[in-house]
Amino acid sequence: MFGLFEKKKKPEEKLEECLKKRNWDGLARAYYEMGVAAMDQGELNKAVLWLSRADTVYSASDEVYEHLGKNRLFHEAIVSDCSERIGMLEEEPLLYNEIPAEVEEKAEELSDSQIRVWGLLSIARLVRLGEQLGRLPGCEVLGRLGWAVDTMLKSFQVPVSQEEYNELMDICNALYELGDTDAFYAGGEIAVSGGAPFQVFDLNGMMGVHLELNGYIDNHLRLLSALSQGMEAPDAESSIVGCTLLPDYYVRTGTDNPKDVPQVKAELERIAGDYDFVCSGISWDQVAQRMDEYKALDILQIK
Repeated sequence: MFGLFEKKKKPEEKLEECLKKRNWDGLARAYYEMGVAAMDQGELNKAVLWLSRADTVYSASDEVYEHLGKNRLFHEAIVSDCSERIGMLEEEPLLYNEIPAEVEEKAEELSDSQIRVWGLLSIARLVRLGEQLGRLPGCEVLGRLGWAVDTMLKSFQVPVSQEEYNELMDICNALYELGDTDAFYAGGEIAVSGGAPFQVFDLNGMMGVHLELNGYIDNHLRLLSALSQGMEAPDAESSIVGCTLLPDYYVRTGTDNPKDVPQVKAELERIAGDYDFVCSGISWDQVAQRMDEYKALDILQIK
């Protein structure tokens, strides 16, 4: 009577129900509650995963913002607390924080061109995953990463056409917009041989793989524009390096520490190997060969 004795649903059941009903406000709340619980239990990687997902849905969904506008207390009690907790977690010794800091430190020892090639090699390793995710409705832009890396590599050696520049810009803009669509957080997934399905939302970690891709391409477009006009080029950015670790996938599917996952260890070795590679006096042909190998690589599999 009056629902007093109804069995309380588990967080996972709430998530499934909200996704099925496309209840984005409820989805954001469920992720927030899971993040708080994980943080209280000292499961900090899971806390980063769930709270970051809650923050993304809060930021992206018009439905959630409509609810927030009607209930300011909800906004203050949950959205602000979510952001505060994420800020606290950014100070913890987690892979989510340590790898970007290490990459930034190592990048200080590289030239502008070396940083750009280091980042481009990382994007190449996302091509095969992007091709699979790009078959999902609303995620088509991820299937265009192969063309994008080939075109950006070519542009280091010869000028690109206006049509190619415009297409790169279209890809750049579509990557930015992807995170604000329900195609990103509505549960779309692909099968993974020998493992759990990979969700599009697993790209949310490491400050958002889609956003880092957008940032790299945007910086490259500004570089091409500056060079064509004889202006000063923008400083290269290294933050795309490390996004290939995909920790959200491994944390969501059960690991307590992504540093222990064989695929993550293999990717860390590739990141370090690429650093040595760009420091070794390479040719563009060598870069192209390494990129071709990476584009065929399935980084979710153990090699």
